Amino acid sequence: MRSSHPDRLKRLAAIASLAVAAFLTLLKLVAAVATGSAAILSSLVDSMADIAASAVTWLAVRVAQQPPDRRHRFGHGKAESLSALGLAALVTGSALFVLVEAARRLWDPQPLRATGLAVVVMAVSLLATAALVVFQQHVVRRTGSQAIAADRLHYASDFLSNIAVLVSLLLVDRLGFLWLDPLVAVAVAGWLLKASWTIGRRSVDTLMDHELPSVDRSRIEAIVRAHPEVASFHDLRTREAGGVRFIEFHIELDGEMTVRAAHRVTDALEHELREAFPDAEIIIHQEPAGLADDRLDHRIHERRAARR
Repeated sequence: MRSSHPDRLKRLAAIASLAVAAFLTLLKLVAAVATGSAAILSSLVDSMADIAASAVTWLAVRVAQQPPDRRHRFGHGKAESLSALGLAALVTGSALFVLVEAARRLWDPQPLRATGLAVVVMAVSLLATAALVVFQQHVVRRTGSQAIAADRLHYASDFLSNIAVLVSLLLVDRLGFLWLDPLVAVAVAGWLLKASWTIGRRSVDTLMDHELPSVDRSRIEAIVRAHPEVASFHDLRTREAGGVRFIEFHIELDGEMTVRAAHRVTDALEHELREAFPDAEIIIHQEPAGLADDRLDHRIHERRAARR
C-alpha cells in the first residue's frame, strides 16, 4: 500500500495548484481589463480553466487515495486518469476560444493600454507558475501521480505561453506592431492544444489498461527468469492506475514441488519485484512445467499473425 507521505504530497500539490490558479486569474483579470490585450485575455482564459482543472485534480486525488472497497477491489486510482482526461477537454476548449478571439483581433487590431501594468502582471505570473511547476515535478517524482503530472504539464505550457505573452507586450510597446499581440495569442493556443493532446493520450492509455513500457516489462521478465526454480513463465500482463502498477503472470514450476515450496518461490519473486517496483500489486499464478493449456500469449500471437 502507498504510504501516507506520498498521499499528503499529492494533496498539497493539488491545493497549491488551486491557490495559484485563483491568484493568477484575479491578477490577469485586472490586467486584461486595463490593457485590452488579446494575449493577456488568452492567458486569463487559460487561468480560469486552470481553476476548474485544479479543482477537479484536487477532487480526483482525494478519490484516488480511497482504499479498495467491496465494489472497487482494485482501488480508485483511475480517478486520476479521468480527471486528467477532463483537464484535456478543458484545455482544448480554452485553446479554441483563444483562437477565435485572436482571429477577431487580427481582423480589427486594437491599441493596447497600460502596457507597463501588463508586463508586471505577466512577470509575477511567470514567477508563480515556475515555482508551482518545480514543486509539482518534485511531487510527481516522489509519487508518480498521473493527475499531478497532467496538471504539471498544463502549467509548464502556461509558463511558456506567459513568456510569449510578455515578449509580445514588450515588442508591441516598443515597436507598435499591433498584429503581433493576436499572433502570440495563436501561439499560446497552439501550446494549449499540444498539451491537451499529450494529457488526453496518456489518460486514455491508463483507462484502457495500456501495458507498462517495454523497459519495465523486460525488467520483470529478467527478474522472473533469473530465479533458479522457475522453469518458464508466460502471460505477463501489466497496467498502471493512480501511481500503482499492477503486475500479473504465470510461472511454471516442477510438477512434483509441494504447495509450500511453490509458495516460497512466489514469495521470493514478489519480494524481488517489489524492490524493483515499489508498491506494485503483484499476482502470480503457479502451474506445472510443460502443461499444454490455453494462453494469452498464444492468442495474441495468433491475432498478430492473422493480420499479416
